[in-house]
Amino acid sequence: MGIETVLLIVNEKSLDEILDTPWNDVYQLMSRAKLRHLRPAKLPRLNRAFDIDCEAEILDWMETVGSMDGSVRDVLLEIENGEEGLLQFMQFASPGNWECWEARSYLYLDVALDREIIDRNDLYSMATWDTLVDRLANLPEEEFADKVCMDWMDRRKQLGETLDEKEDPKIIPTYEAHSRNSKLLVYAVTEWQTGTDNIGIVGREHLEASQWGHGEVNLRNYLRR
Repeated sequence: MGIETVLLIVNEKSLDEILDTPWNDVYQLMSRAKLRHLRPAKLPRLNRAFDIDCEAEILDWMETVGSMDGSVRDVLLEIENGEEGLLQFMQFASPGNWECWEARSYLYLDVALDREIIDRNDLYSMATWDTLVDRLANLPEEEFADKVCMDWMDRRKQLGETLDEKEDPKIIPTYEAHSRNSKLLVYAVTEWQTGTDNIGIVGREHLEASQWGHGEVNLRNYLRR
């Protein structure tokens, strides 16, 4: 399995309620599953961690910090690795996320932007995602999926690869995966733009938490706004 690109949809109202709650209260309440009312309803087509798994990750991380005075926001600003904790709280405050193999993300963004994504820096840049949102928000999902699948087939032809499923049994599953992923990307971007209180946080597996998100919602900047 390859590295995955992630678009995390975050409900900012839910997140800010948690950040403004005293640190020790959050630990005590979350350990008794008493903060789940602050978690937004899951978007039906996107994935996210189960409540209990998300809570366990947060509690384990909070235990490494220990008891602290002040709100969660105050503590995250004070400690050295606050962005790591912020990302975990964002995952708790998320109604869902879009994710796919990074290698496939190049294809989807190439098609969406009608240009070649030249490298990883380009793939995750703020300018790239600002343009992507403008292009994809509220676009018919089938329209984008058809363009992605046609582009993928054209690339295979140029490389001399077969499109005959009898010769390559992975053709149909791969086609279906591209169609599904590209539709879900449009769905996630649209929810980012139209959902009440939603923001989009772009990142990738194993990327430092401080580098997730762009501009004022970059995790290094978010707490200091």
